[in-house]
Amino acid sequence: MRVRVTHPFHPLAGQEFEFVKRRRNWQLDRVYYFDAAGELATLPAEWTDVVAPDPFVVVAAGRAPFRTGDLLTLTE
Repeated sequence: MRVRVTHPFHPLAGQEFEFVKRRRNWQLDRVYYFDAAGELATLPAEWTDVVAPDPFVVVAAGRAPFRTGDLLTLTE
């Protein structure tokens, strides 16, 4: 199985790697994979195609730079 980096600002965006496992560490959902050098590496699961994209981001299609919930959190 392969895993693709989907985070648009990550230097490895668009690259695919050999998937090892998905695991929760300290309340963080992580994906483990072998990098180009063959070493074990990890990324947040939501930065990969292992997790479905945020529906708001898909529907907004780049038209909304901020999510409503995030803006409301800033006002608190």
